[in-house]
Amino acid sequence: MDGQKTTLVSAIEKAGLKAYQPSSNEASRSEGRREFSALMSRTKTVPLMSALSKLTQPGLVPEWLRVHLMDVLTLLPQRSDGVRSTLEFVFSVHPSSTVRASEAAVPQKQGANITMEALKLASNLLSAPPATVPPEQWFPGIAPQLLALLDGKDGADLVKAAAYVIGFGILGRKQFGAPGTPGWKAFAEPMLAKINPALSSKGPASEPLVFSAGPDEVVDLRTETVLVEADELHTALIRLSSLLDSHPNPGLTKRLLAPLVLPLWTLSSWLPASKEVDERYRRPARALLYIYLKLAGSLDTFQALLANLLVNGSPGTSKLRWSYDMVDESRLQVKGLRGSADAASLDLNLGLLESKSDAFIDLLQSVGTDSDISTLFLNLLRESLGSPRDAQEIKLTPDKEQQEDPAVQLVKAKVLQKMMEKLSDRLVSSWKQLLELVSQILGESQKSSAAVNDDATTVALSLLNLVVTAPGFQKSNVPTDILTSIENSLEKISRAQEADVSQTARNLSLLLKYRDALDDPSEQTTAPTDRQIEDRKTYSLAISYITQPDSPPPVRTEGLNLLSSLIRAGSPVLDIQATLVLLSSLLNEADDYINLTVLRLLTQLADKHPRTTIREILEHYVDANELENTDTRLRFGEALLQVIQRLGETFSGEIAKQVGDALLSIAGRRGHRPKTMAKQEREERLKQMKNKAAHDAWQGEVPDLSELDEEQTEEERARNEFIAQIVAGWESKRGAEDVRMRASALSIFSVAIETNIAGLGSTLVENAVDLCLNVITFEPGAETGILRRAAIILILHFVKALADARENGRRLGFGLTDASREDIARGLQYVAQTDNDGLVQQHARDVVESLDNWRLGTLMPAAAEVRDNQGSAALTRLAGLNIGADSRPNLPSLEPNAKPRIEEVE
Repeated sequence: MDGQKTTLVSAIEKAGLKAYQPSSNEASRSEGRREFSALMSRTKTVPLMSALSKLTQPGLVPEWLRVHLMDVLTLLPQRSDGVRSTLEFVFSVHPSSTVRASEAAVPQKQGANITMEALKLASNLLSAPPATVPPEQWFPGIAPQLLALLDGKDGADLVKAAAYVIGFGILGRKQFGAPGTPGWKAFAEPMLAKINPALSSKGPASEPLVFSAGPDEVVDLRTETVLVEADELHTALIRLSSLLDSHPNPGLTKRLLAPLVLPLWTLSSWLPASKEVDERYRRPARALLYIYLKLAGSLDTFQALLANLLVNGSPGTSKLRWSYDMVDESRLQVKGLRGSADAASLDLNLGLLESKSDAFIDLLQSVGTDSDISTLFLNLLRESLGSPRDAQEIKLTPDKEQQEDPAVQLVKAKVLQKMMEKLSDRLVSSWKQLLELVSQILGESQKSSAAVNDDATTVALSLLNLVVTAPGFQKSNVPTDILTSIENSLEKISRAQEADVSQTARNLSLLLKYRDALDDPSEQTTAPTDRQIEDRKTYSLAISYITQPDSPPPVRTEGLNLLSSLIRAGSPVLDIQATLVLLSSLLNEADDYINLTVLRLLTQLADKHPRTTIREILEHYVDANELENTDTRLRFGEALLQVIQRLGETFSGEIAKQVGDALLSIAGRRGHRPKTMAKQEREERLKQMKNKAAHDAWQGEVPDLSELDEEQTEEERARNEFIAQIVAGWESKRGAEDVRMRASALSIFSVAIETNIAGLGSTLVENAVDLCLNVITFEPGAETGILRRAAIILILHFVKALADARENGRRLGFGLTDASREDIARGLQYVAQTDNDGLVQQHARDVVESLDNWRLGTLMPAAAEVRDNQGSAALTRLAGLNIGADSRPNLPSLEPNAKPRIEEVE
């Protein structure tokens, strides 16, 4: 394999020198360029990428050749397989991905070992057009490949990788991802325009002006053109779902789905003609519509859906006329309609009113908040009751501005009926809104005596009775203007001639007058403020978004964002302990996007509740009951590190002592985990049983099939075996603590020293340094290399913290004696010469140099002591040299009016 790589590298270098040699003649260079192009064309992308990456390193080839090779390398993603080859190449060579999941003792993730660092690098390579290629040419070249990866045929890992590149690298940037930009046209439009053809920037195809036909051929001018095939519509829905689920960015989700609300509603509420229609169109469209309404659903959105409940295709304001059409009873396509098509051909199929209204109620019940449902119900009720005065006026000409489509009125009446049947318990969430409606209806009754006995007044009195008799109602909480209006209306209605209505009005007037006196004063509670009510709604909404098992990733991310807003505002509705338990449970999930958001929320909670937050994090990080796996504990370690950095100088006292003790207990060599030990013993026995069964099956020693891999050289095979040995050694043995956890604890402690060494105190710091010296001395194995690196870095941070404290004039109450410094330097010098890890040796040499610099620094006064009260230098002698004020040269004044003089002296 190495020989093949060397041969390819040398062949490319030889062909490149011949093609671009400045000293050669034009004929020779022209022939060389043809050979070079032929070599590039017949070489596969991944080997070519590997060879060019090596040749473009500085110093390997002449600079004039390196420029041409770099141009070829940057254009490789434009190949038909360039995008996938780029992703695979980056994931294979990135330092964070060198350990394959199959080699790890406990894989971090299922599938390919794609780390976030490698994914960011791949995204930067693909999303940033080279300087020689304009974005209008670059993005159309890679867009079909990235969009094809969203189909999921190449595995879920590449779906996530493609979604990250598209969502974060391209559409997430204003430069490329705003509507109308090259990135939006290349990635967003191909998906959106298949669902809503009016969103295409290319414009509709012009209709033919002349139709040719034979003498006996009949041309049907009513035939519609097919704008989007059924398979294309299905593919667009799948790709859009993959992009939004794999890259949960609420902002991007809103931008992509906002122009698709009506088409998604049409598809999601389509009659289920077959199972294929439900799986290919209805279900993906319903999931996308659910996500958008969860993130950006509002009263206006539901009212827009209600106004277009029966619409199939483009609304009346769209220039391009189109609609969805069923094909073969199992597939849906998009057909374009003639420009002369009547609007009635697009919508208002009243035969679907029953099924569409049921679907709307189900959608409202799933994603609508109580406030949205209540407000929508009251608006529909207000419209259905109408204005009593309008019924008494005789109009000779219709009022065009206030006319509403009769079909829309029928739809609203049907939905209002369905809401009262299925959502009766959620129709009134705010009694203030209901009282405003009652006040408005009763106010109209005062303007016309004939309106007193109409249906609207009767309904208004019933609603008023519902509110006044509700438990917890207090008259003192009703706004004065609304209360006065209702009381005046009730007084007028009670004097009317109609006995039933007037008697009801008198009873309600008396009840309203003495309502507060009916309740026991001791049982009356203070009404919550509007801010508290709004915070409670936000909290309930956030918890529902996060905890619902069917919530897609964008919705869960939005729930965390809502929770973050309450934390930042210090809302009293938050249950801190319950919130911490919820966030801790989310860290158990292997979702990088969710985990990053949870870490941010934990640091925000630590600002206001540091003790409670750190206690919760430490409980999971230490994991005394052995309930968490190593990956989960490491995520809590990352949370602890960020909290320490966030606390800064306030990281001290009991909090610092508690954290320091926990970290040293994990980093020490005496940690014992009996449950882990028992589990390892069971796994070892199971492994021995499998080995024995394999030994009996082969009737002897089981051959190593990995040796048959011809693509691996001896060097690569030895390297992989060495890495596998190291990774296997990380896992705890005989019940000891996992090496990765010990290294993590030392790394966090070093950050704590760097953040506030004084807060930790002398005892913890001294114990930590002693522990690190023991680690680098008594644990020289290859599997503990990461532990020794962390130990040396801790010592380096310790020395740096001492130097910074001295430089800033801070008194720590402890320091580093000459004897201790010599002991530390002696141990590090030994490690720098004998350790089997090159990085450990380099770190050890760096720390020894830092110790020497610190020793020299102690011979000089600290910077805070150098200047006296007048700001002049206090240092006057150095090694017998007088540098005081008396020995300074007497230079002339450099005032504005004085000119400097230059004198020649011997």
